[in-house]
Amino acid sequence: MPNQKHPHKKSLNEVEGISQPDFINQDSIRNIQKFRRAPLDTDALIQKLLQGDIPSLSKAITLIESTNTMHQQQAHQIIQSCLPYANKSVRIGITGVPGVGKSTFIEAFGTYLTAIGKKVAVLAIDPSSSISRGSILGDKTRMEDLVKNKNAFIRPSASGKSLGGVSRKTRESIILCEACGFDTVLIETVGVGQSETAVHSMTDFFLLLNLAGAGDELQGIKRGIMEMADAVIINKADGDNLERARNAKLDINRALHLFPLKDSKWQPKVLLASAFYNQGIEEVWQLLENYFSLTKENGYFENNRNNQNAYWLKETINEQLLLNFYQNNVIADALSQEEKAVQNNEKSPFVAASELLALYAKITTGI
Repeated sequence: MPNQKHPHKKSLNEVEGISQPDFINQDSIRNIQKFRRAPLDTDALIQKLLQGDIPSLSKAITLIESTNTMHQQQAHQIIQSCLPYANKSVRIGITGVPGVGKSTFIEAFGTYLTAIGKKVAVLAIDPSSSISRGSILGDKTRMEDLVKNKNAFIRPSASGKSLGGVSRKTRESIILCEACGFDTVLIETVGVGQSETAVHSMTDFFLLLNLAGAGDELQGIKRGIMEMADAVIINKADGDNLERARNAKLDINRALHLFPLKDSKWQPKVLLASAFYNQGIEEVWQLLENYFSLTKENGYFENNRNNQNAYWLKETINEQLLLNFYQNNVIADALSQEEKAVQNNEKSPFVAASELLALYAKITTGI
């Protein structure tokens, strides 16, 4: 029935929507949309990236992460062009068990670094859903202040099928960030226990975040992860947890002194911090500066970078061989048949694998 107060209106009439606020810059939105739809000029993209253009950096990383053959060719050209402008940053790996506060720490740490004049790039590796392949954590949404900082760049990347949750193209992304002018690159791992080795092989400093009073005190002194750590930060050292954090610091310090001295000649340190209350962040950076000063002076810094380059050469070969194997149409058909034979117990997995590899060798060599 007609509205009693407004007879000309009916209850089912659609009300007028909320108008757009004045502070939205429609020209900027149109420019961004135009940039995304425009055909890709690789040379122009490289030039903009080298000038510090963030949208171009994001687009270049997207090309690197793509499995499209054309995109891969463009990505190779971009990386090759950016190499002379890379290697001018410090690369810091940050890991820790889920719940230790990695995102909160990175936001506090990154905000401090930008305040002292640094340009910070954060490459956050999100674990991927086994169903949709999409990211699960959404680290960028949890760094609300840092993401708005003009001197910071945050790029979450889905880990996909990469072992241990390390993005397949993280190392190439580091090169692009450096070429774009970022002098401090932070790489956050998923923290599931297997990504640390890969991150350690692409960073200059490996930072382990630990948590006291969480019921798993052994987590902080497991030999494998402790051997890689250049520093251990006990996060959430505040309030009622402060005393437990101090005790954990003593325990971890004792454990660290049981290990032989690192090739870098650096003795790993343990610090307390509370990222939520922004406490201990400056001390962490001072510690890192001491490390970089020592390792650059004794030659370890450059030697470590060279060894990492050799390591990633071999890793890239392994990755490319694997990709070429599974993308071959003849192999794909043969693999389907071999899988059925293995599932029906007609053939052992080892024999099937040998036959497939022999077939691949025949295809690639033509013999």
